Amino acid sequence: MSSALDEDTQETLAAGRETAGAMLRAAQKDLQKVFIVFLVGFLGSFYALRLYIWDFFKGVTVAQMDAATEGNLEIIAQTPFDVILLQAKIGLVVGILMALPPFIYFARDALKERGAWPKSPVALWKLALILLTMIVLFAAGVAYGYFVFFPFTFAFLAQNALSAGFTPTYSIVKWAQFIFLLTLSFGLASQLPLAMTALSYAEIVPYELFRDKWRHAVVGIFAFGALFTPPDPFTQIMWAVPVISLYGFSLYLAKVVVTAKRGSEKMDIKNTAATHWNLLAGIGVTGGVLVYAFYEYGGVSLANTGLDAIGSDYAFLTPGSQFVLGAFVVSGALVGLALGIGYFVYRDIERLERTEVGVGDPSKLDLGALDVDGIRAAPPEAFADLDEDAAMGLASAAIDDGDTEKAQAILDRFDEAEADREADADAAADQPDELEDRATRAGGAFFSELTEGETDEDDIGGYYKDIAFIVDSLTSRAFWVVGWFMLVLAGTFGWLYTGGIRDVYQDFLRRLPDVVTPEEVLNVVALHPMEALIFEVKFSTILAALATIPLIAFFAWPALRERNVVRQRRRTVFLWTGALAGGLLGGFALGYSYVAPAVITFLVEDAIAAEMIIAYRITNFFWLIFFTTAGIGLLADVPILMILLNTAGITYDTMRNRWREVTVLILALSAIFTPASITTMFMVTIPLMAAYGIGLGILFIVTFGGRRNLAPARGATE
Repeated sequence: MSSALDEDTQETLAAGRETAGAMLRAAQKDLQKVFIVFLVGFLGSFYALRLYIWDFFKGVTVAQMDAATEGNLEIIAQTPFDVILLQAKIGLVVGILMALPPFIYFARDALKERGAWPKSPVALWKLALILLTMIVLFAAGVAYGYFVFFPFTFAFLAQNALSAGFTPTYSIVKWAQFIFLLTLSFGLASQLPLAMTALSYAEIVPYELFRDKWRHAVVGIFAFGALFTPPDPFTQIMWAVPVISLYGFSLYLAKVVVTAKRGSEKMDIKNTAATHWNLLAGIGVTGGVLVYAFYEYGGVSLANTGLDAIGSDYAFLTPGSQFVLGAFVVSGALVGLALGIGYFVYRDIERLERTEVGVGDPSKLDLGALDVDGIRAAPPEAFADLDEDAAMGLASAAIDDGDTEKAQAILDRFDEAEADREADADAAADQPDELEDRATRAGGAFFSELTEGETDEDDIGGYYKDIAFIVDSLTSRAFWVVGWFMLVLAGTFGWLYTGGIRDVYQDFLRRLPDVVTPEEVLNVVALHPMEALIFEVKFSTILAALATIPLIAFFAWPALRERNVVRQRRRTVFLWTGALAGGLLGGFALGYSYVAPAVITFLVEDAIAAEMIIAYRITNFFWLIFFTTAGIGLLADVPILMILLNTAGITYDTMRNRWREVTVLILALSAIFTPASITTMFMVTIPLMAAYGIGLGILFIVTFGGRRNLAPARGATE
């Protein structure tokens, strides 16, 4: 294995092993203390989960549910060891996280010897302030999740499952993983102000990049939320809006810090506060008066009435004493004072930025106001961002003023700047970074080996050329392909989400014998809070992919004909689509009417005979229905597709000799589009390969053993 790694990687791994060993040796005498800290974290979290946290999580889950929904919600353990193993895993993680800081501290001597210990003279109080800020921000993000996001999300998910006819019976493992994953995501998202401010202050990422790329940040926030939250607009907005607001606040904070750093000698917060002391005092007094009026003149009752109107269980409490009321008033005054200082500082920053841009930024120089000597003496930065249209406009204005010499000077300076830009671009292109250079050379060598020399239709290089040509022909139509795919996906998901899955479920139950339809006999449950929505997304994706394949074939057909993959004209796509759709719908009707009900009836009756309580997972139940309905149609389509491919020039011998590649392709597609189970993957692959064998048998008869194909072979002369 070591021969597969380059020398730098081997040296890095060896240095890592030496550092780890040195840290263990340096902290050897203190490992007992580290273990005690680990044990405290492990046992503390273990018993905290058992005594308090599970009840707290259950309370958060049902906080916004009505009585009927809460009565149907159950949290279960699927195995006898689920709860204790889950508590042990969480305890291990907490214990390790708590033990890491003391371990690193006790091993600091080994880290210092290897130069891995930070040497920057940062004051201890600054580190403590940063740590405290991180903790406060993390706690704020978690608090939003537990008191706002989780209650509404769980209520929505449980009601969605019940409205579809399913029982929200959550596995404690999946339920806890869902909560902890979203807790971590909210905690990390709340670190945005600190992260953006630190990166901007250290000039690792310029503030201007955060400011100019805010649209990309918004898209990234929604994309990140799509990975960790339920795929419905309501929870997406509940996730994204606070994070986007936090991003805006972080931008302002980063702007304050960066501007203060760049022009600290020109801006004095103390002087700003002293200059506007009277306004700040008025704002502070106003804040305190508003808080006092809220508690003393009916604000509490009015706010609680509004909360009751929206069905919230939260309520404002009145101060228990005059001392507490005074503390609230002082807090309101301090908040008002802080907001006032922030406003005046922001105003000073705006003035400072305008002054700096007007005086010190050579790229903002007004070239139109300069004479010919000024143009020749202007710094290169004044022409660095000038485009050709702007340069011609300035030159035309100078000619209109009768100053042809100035116009010529502008064009000369623009040509010099353009030459410098081209030289910089060539230099950057000639010096790619090491990773890019390695990847480029490796990729070039690989594909050159595939495509150089003589190739025929069965060589990998020949297939690569065909695929590259076809894909290139589809790039101009990508908008239509993606648009149609998203339209079908959104339409199918919207139908399922708004009650379609319930209608399908109830219609299917009506086709079963009475012995298997009562709720106590056949019960479909959701073990994961998002299980129903995830199934709807997967099912919609499959239908969208099936609906998009004919469109891709229609757009790719000219390229396929040009590469001699097919011979018919493009209108053949409609024949293919009709034939395959007929086979799919016919098989679906057969499976939905007879095969699926018979399979479900057999399974349920067998379980009833064994006196079992039946509770099917949503995904397992509906995938079983899908495989026994649409799966029958897909099996019927396999021989039909093989006959159509033979009419397009794919010979019987090619299909017979390439059965191994077809098997691997079907296995890969089964792994992607079916539940994550090897058993399911083979249950899909084996019937499809059986249908492939039937198709080969039909082609053997139709083509007389491959001697008379339905169309000339690819590459053959007509």
